[in-house]
Amino acid sequence: MKTILTGIRSNSVLTLGNYLGALLPMVRLANEHSDDMNVNIFVPDLHSIISDVDGDLQENIIRTIKYYLAAGLKINKNVHIYRQSRVPAHSQLCWILNCVATMGEMSRMTQYKEKSEGRESCNVGIFDYPVLMAADILLYSADYIPLGEDQFQHIELTRNLATRFNNKFGAEIFTVPVKTAEQVKFMGVDEGIRIRDLLNPEKKMSKSTAAENSKIMLNDEPSKAAKKIMSATTDSLGKIKYDMWGQPGISNLLQIEALVNDIPLHEVVTKWAGETRYGELKKQVAASVSNMLTDFQEKLAEISDEEVYELLEIGEKYANEVANAKLAEAEKAFGLR
Repeated sequence: MKTILTGIRSNSVLTLGNYLGALLPMVRLANEHSDDMNVNIFVPDLHSIISDVDGDLQENIIRTIKYYLAAGLKINKNVHIYRQSRVPAHSQLCWILNCVATMGEMSRMTQYKEKSEGRESCNVGIFDYPVLMAADILLYSADYIPLGEDQFQHIELTRNLATRFNNKFGAEIFTVPVKTAEQVKFMGVDEGIRIRDLLNPEKKMSKSTAAENSKIMLNDEPSKAAKKIMSATTDSLGKIKYDMWGQPGISNLLQIEALVNDIPLHEVVTKWAGETRYGELKKQVAASVSNMLTDFQEKLAEISDEEVYELLEIGEKYANEVANAKLAEAEKAFGLR
């Protein structure tokens, strides 16, 4: 069977952007395809420690898995949930791939440039984590990796490393993930979902941003989240139009309205096209976000830690079996076995 794989770092409570742009699309895909595909949902806790963790990492890990369940993830025999650090093959393959990757291509990674900007120095993990990400993917022969557009460059790196490795040893050891355009098509969206910062819509919504009103957290009081929407930055053009370059603030609100209500974006855009009442749009989006958070938080409270640990025990047994078999192939190619 083909494999879908995804993971979300557990450094803190997730934002609405994480939820709408990564977690919710993954849940939808999992529920649509888990009868005929493997669905690997892992917690990339090794990725989490390249930067500061807000709160207790173990609590964050369990909460992140609960997010998937609260978002409606249906569990069957093809859905596998596991922690990255509990599968040592991730780290082992990362080292092998480091001996295939080049300094030049790593230094060109946009995420590295952004995360290291303005620092005198940064830890090596920030520079190297795209290689670990490649290991996460290649160990399980993943075809589809639902991600936000800011991670597309890492998919291309993974494709390059897999192809280079296979060519070096003259064998199809690694499955090359499908191209970015096909990833987007598989996700069922016209383009990568990127929820913007509410105060500075030129940037994506980020949990690391200092300004509280720039982001909506999944544990925000629904009324508080609604107020953040009402204070969102728009523009002075006085016309509602979906144009992420010319009107990013308005476009972001239209995108949020579509996603939280599971409505095609074009329907929301058509409904509001030509309207001039920014305040009315904000009121509608604020109400939609408030309702979504209320429902989500109620479901989250019903999920126990015990339920999560049972899923992890099953998923990590599966993950180690699959990952160790693929790691052995890579080690044999290099003569390590």
